[in-house]
Amino acid sequence: MKVLSLLLALATTSTPSHAEFRQFEGVIEAASNYVHYSEGYVVTPGYVDISNLVFEAADGGKRAKIFAKDWTDDGGDGAEVEVWDDDGEDDGGERLLEDAALGSTFVDIVLFHEPSECANTRFGCDWTELGVGASDGVGNLRWCCSDDAVALGLCNGGPKQEGRLIVDPDKFQGQHKFLPVPPSGVWSRNVKFGRFDLKEGEGTSGKYVLVVTNCNDLMGRNLTVTGQYTWKSVHGYLPGNLFGEMYFFVGVFVCYLILFAWYGLRMKIHRDAQIPIQKWVLATIGVGLLEVFFKAGDLWVWNEDGERFWFSLYTGVVVGVAKRAISRCLVVMLSLGWGVTCDTLGDKFKRVVVLGLIYAGTSAARDVMTVMAITENEILTQNEETELLDVVTILTFITAFIDVTFYLWIFDSLNATMQYLESMNQSMKLKRYLRLRLILLISVVFALLWSMFGIVDSFNDQRMVNEEENGWMLSAVWEINYLMVLIGLSCLWQPEAGSKEYAYVMELSSNVWRRVGV
Repeated sequence: MKVLSLLLALATTSTPSHAEFRQFEGVIEAASNYVHYSEGYVVTPGYVDISNLVFEAADGGKRAKIFAKDWTDDGGDGAEVEVWDDDGEDDGGERLLEDAALGSTFVDIVLFHEPSECANTRFGCDWTELGVGASDGVGNLRWCCSDDAVALGLCNGGPKQEGRLIVDPDKFQGQHKFLPVPPSGVWSRNVKFGRFDLKEGEGTSGKYVLVVTNCNDLMGRNLTVTGQYTWKSVHGYLPGNLFGEMYFFVGVFVCYLILFAWYGLRMKIHRDAQIPIQKWVLATIGVGLLEVFFKAGDLWVWNEDGERFWFSLYTGVVVGVAKRAISRCLVVMLSLGWGVTCDTLGDKFKRVVVLGLIYAGTSAARDVMTVMAITENEILTQNEETELLDVVTILTFITAFIDVTFYLWIFDSLNATMQYLESMNQSMKLKRYLRLRLILLISVVFALLWSMFGIVDSFNDQRMVNEEENGWMLSAVWEINYLMVLIGLSCLWQPEAGSKEYAYVMELSSNVWRRVGV
């Protein structure tokens, strides 16, 4: 639907990312068949700090019981991965976070960098090649050194490695820390020395993965983890791959501000020659200005404070919806000939506004729910998040249907208006609509080419656009295309002396003008 949106001179809404102060509240079961992980993008020097996470025994202080745990392989790789947070100094050694009691099991915590050579590929990095977990090359993958992993020959560290995360010291270039858990008794601990410092160096900036495991499913204890952990880059708390987006929105804001000031000044100078469609153009520019202001402000506050300011976030989303709705209505009204072939649209104006309001309502509900599902994932249950995304899917289809309606209406009206102007020998007005059609066609061609590029790139094993580092550029291109179309429309319908006469008179073949419509 991006192509259709650009035909209507619209911009898409970018997908929000997770804040760099991240909340974790959940259970880490003693299990060897899955791990918990969190991803983040860090521009070094920076750090990841888990010192405020609190690990607590979930068994009420009872001694862990030895039990047998069946391993179901059913032809798969035998390993699961659980995402810890929906969101990405190489000492290569282990660091004990506190003194271990006799018979303790361990929570392993590792942080490692995914090289861009594999992070920017279609399937991502193979962690076993980075020293985390092990595979026998025929489909058997294990994260932990369990009994069956030993039988498969995937961990050779002896008794000390049993019940622990498999870390290959010859491959692993990250940082490894571990927290001993006593076999019984009430137990609760903060993670001491939980800061992972990331030093500056060539190739050190990029995607990082934080993995936490509670591997001993024979004697381990189920744990609850609560608290906040931090990802920070050299420039602040904003994810490193979004820092460029903040400057992009600042630049777009300046462009909107200049366009708004220019158009508003011309409307003031030629106030006696204003026509209603020019007010709609100015309103569209103004709403676009507000949208990028709040988006840039949201990223700036996020970078300074580490948390998203909900007012800026949701206001930017709602204002963006208003911009898209007004843009659709504006292009339909221009295609119907308002301000060129007629001074009023009659009942058609009401139909345009009603359709725009319906679009605004469904699109706003869809975008707000999408943001909630992503940014509020810590407080939503899995079922609530699934139900929310199901509603988003339904609203997406409704919005797409309205988009198609706008699309058909625009081109049907544009063709009818151009045929009317040609039949009435209105060469000057026809020239304006030919330019409008050219602007839309250039936008469409660009949209098609960029969409084809995106499809091809998504199927490449090695991505042409590094989405981990420059993924924001994919949505930024649509914003630029929208802005170019809006600038073109503003120039075609700019306030000038004689605008009212131009709109309300007909051109005669003898270059005489006759007043009509009033």
